[in-house]
Amino acid sequence: MAVIDRVLAPDSPFTRRFFFLAKRFVAGDTVESALAAVRQLNSDGLTATLDYLGEDVQLHREAQRTRDVYLELLAAIGDSGLRTNVSVKLTALGLLISEPLAAQNLTEIVQRAAPLADPFVRIDMEGSALTDATLRVFERVYNTERNVGPVLQAYLFRTPADVERTIALGARVRLCKGAYNEPPQIAYRDMATIRREYLRLAEALLSRGQYPGIATHDERLITAVKTYAREQHIGPERFEFQMLYGVRPHRQRSLVDEGYNVRVYVPFGTHWAGYFYRRIVERKENALFALGSLVRR
Repeated sequence: MAVIDRVLAPDSPFTRRFFFLAKRFVAGDTVESALAAVRQLNSDGLTATLDYLGEDVQLHREAQRTRDVYLELLAAIGDSGLRTNVSVKLTALGLLISEPLAAQNLTEIVQRAAPLADPFVRIDMEGSALTDATLRVFERVYNTERNVGPVLQAYLFRTPADVERTIALGARVRLCKGAYNEPPQIAYRDMATIRREYLRLAEALLSRGQYPGIATHDERLITAVKTYAREQHIGPERFEFQMLYGVRPHRQRSLVDEGYNVRVYVPFGTHWAGYFYRRIVERKENALFALGSLVRR
């Protein structure tokens, strides 16, 4: 892993030379490039969530730098009038240093977002070793600032209880399958079971949750969610589908054409390589796209 970490570091020769591979999935490395991507999405009827890439910060000044970029980003969103909110990783805000530091940085971001047209701040979920700490920080901030909510991962055994807890709190949840390689002692590993659990949790959030984000590119799950919502008379204004920038863009737009709210997760920043690596590992189609980019260059 140390070799991979060095290769994927933001100042490595690979990162400097091969950003063209990730351009489909990452909206450049500046606030301006991220806003340009959102502007195009908005013109197609899509909303967005902007994420400044980075994680596992070990130094206080780096956590403060991440906070400052988000404050700059939120000011730019307010000036632009674009339809987007933001998401954060707590390890980029200092969670590995201390929970109070991460909570303080998150609070400043959430408070700065509050006056915006879309004031919501999403807390990305990281590996299972950080789930408890992430949810503790979320609840600490949520006690006073309600425009914040977590991501929950359907493949973890613990997630039904976490879904019920967030429903009771009235918090907005983004539900995803889960992107980390977790052990079988704590997570489902076969796709049929993960789909079953995802749909069960999605139904609970659709029926009793607060405007859930149904985050999936899986057509079987999209169809099942649409069917459940229709049968239960849950209007499309009560939830939104969420997808990743550059992944199934035609489907994103077709869902809008069908009358659904669709939000696109738009990452940007110099720490693109680790994010891109996870997208390639996840989906065969993404790997083929990257290989095609090498051939066409």
